Amino acid sequence: MRAFDLHRPAIQTTAVVFASPHSGSAYPEAFLRRIVLDPLAVRSSEDAFVDRLFARAPSLGAPLLTARVPRAYVDLNRAAEELDPALVEGVQRPTHNPRISSGLGVIPRVVANGRAIYRGKIGLDEAQDRLALCWRPYHEALRAVLAETHAQFGQTILIDCHSMPHEAIEASGVVGGPRPDVVLGDRFGAAAALEIMEGVEAAFKSAGLRVARNMPFAGAYVTQQYGRPARRAHAVQVEIDRSLYMDEARIEPHGGFDAFAALLAGVIAEIAKLGRPAGGAELPVAAE
Repeated sequence: MRAFDLHRPAIQTTAVVFASPHSGSAYPEAFLRRIVLDPLAVRSSEDAFVDRLFARAPSLGAPLLTARVPRAYVDLNRAAEELDPALVEGVQRPTHNPRISSGLGVIPRVVANGRAIYRGKIGLDEAQDRLALCWRPYHEALRAVLAETHAQFGQTILIDCHSMPHEAIEASGVVGGPRPDVVLGDRFGAAAALEIMEGVEAAFKSAGLRVARNMPFAGAYVTQQYGRPARRAHAVQVEIDRSLYMDEARIEPHGGFDAFAALLAGVIAEIAKLGRPAGGAELPVAAE
């Protein structure tokens, strides 16, 4: 199976690279036959339609890497070593890792709300095959496009695009105050320079969206691995409230999807400017 799609601009004009590791929905038939969840329940851990929300990035001069493989099959925002001994035969119990303990390792044991995906365990050979066929190709492609971008622009700004269940936002913000529409994560400054984080935040706020930083989502493997601000390699995780554009129960875009995607196109354009050399040309936006 093809693990990802890489959408390149006709001419790359910015050091910004967008990626969506959790929006994949190409479920292998053999996988669907063996799991205990129905087809809708297994999709609950997807960042459904996030790839479509950021689809305008290439027309604005920025590469866009989107997963095809679903998160329930292999989680591209985890380290390859984060294998769960409660799911994978022959794996040694690791030192404490809250992601693995909760069933959300690189081969997830559960989906949203802790619902088990399988009955019993899977073999280590199967887990390793998934990593070889899906995880490694995605990260090889991401590393390659980041290296090319850094060579061209002298820096990279990786925007790792995600969505969050509306209920997850209840854990963030000031008690009694408005909840954020977007949560930005830079691992509390370890993954991106302050001016980059401020620029990304300003892009969302200028569109009228409420923004929080690092709570409750500070970033996971991708931001930790690719965010090296001292080397001018920045990574910011973006979590968007799913209720803004989709029916979470049915996993379908709702009537406001197109309007929100249009709003987000303006945000993408502003973020792209952060990685454009001073005085750099901006690509014309293609007509819809």
